[in-house]
Amino acid sequence: MKNSKLLLLAPLAFQSAMAEEVTGGWQFQLTPYLWLPTISGKLNYDIPSNNNNGGSARVDVGPTDWLDLLNGAFLLQGEARKERFLIFSDVIYLGLESDDDRVVSVLSGTGDRLPVDASTNLNTSTDIDGFAVTLAGGYNLLRDARLSLDVFAGTRYFSIEAKTSWNLSVDVELPGGGTVLARQGSVDSDQEFWDVLVGTKGATNIGNGNWSLNYYLDVGTGDADLTWQALAGASYAFGWGGLMISYRHLEYDLGSQGLMQDFSFSGPMFGARFSF
Repeated sequence: MKNSKLLLLAPLAFQSAMAEEVTGGWQFQLTPYLWLPTISGKLNYDIPSNNNNGGSARVDVGPTDWLDLLNGAFLLQGEARKERFLIFSDVIYLGLESDDDRVVSVLSGTGDRLPVDASTNLNTSTDIDGFAVTLAGGYNLLRDARLSLDVFAGTRYFSIEAKTSWNLSVDVELPGGGTVLARQGSVDSDQEFWDVLVGTKGATNIGNGNWSLNYYLDVGTGDADLTWQALAGASYAFGWGGLMISYRHLEYDLGSQGLMQDFSFSGPMFGARFSF
């Protein structure tokens, strides 16, 4: 599987508007941006019974930099405000390939977890397709000439399809004999889940100029044990909107029984915000 690049170019805005007087009309924002994340985490697969008498395989993905990924992502977020109330929706499709992965261990149908030595890994690669939709509503707690502070609550739907192919130098066998995992093979899985989110976001103007510091934070749970997202950065305002540079981290943990464990996407983000 070839080395790849992940360039996330799409409309997304997790930013508060520059501090301004609250009006009675609607205000809208869209932001195309580029995100260059490092991706890492663990995938837990159920292995078909005809392969190894049941059980599961744990695969480490990454940490893999965006330069080693292929495919891309489409992200679209829109925000609408009226007086102190706001709503926003975020739609994400993410497709990637990683070829620096590793089968870490295999849990056999007998309940034995067998480690897979790193030296036996010749090549392990993973394809991931993820789709997420966030919908939230909020309220502006503070807005003056320098500060803006919002709180919000909502929900996020996430679905993932993952396939891992491995090439080991030896079969993985039980101590008493019997193959648990053949040296070559592949396994795939998919999962979808809903989580409830709460969070805050805002901006602080720097002096009397056009620069501001921006932040976003959400945390949630439900089908996932924990999901959270954080963003911090700076933006420069123009009459039509603004330019921004930020650092964004998104993490999901479905627990020991879930497909994804401690899965994160983290890296710099650049964008242009359009207000109308």
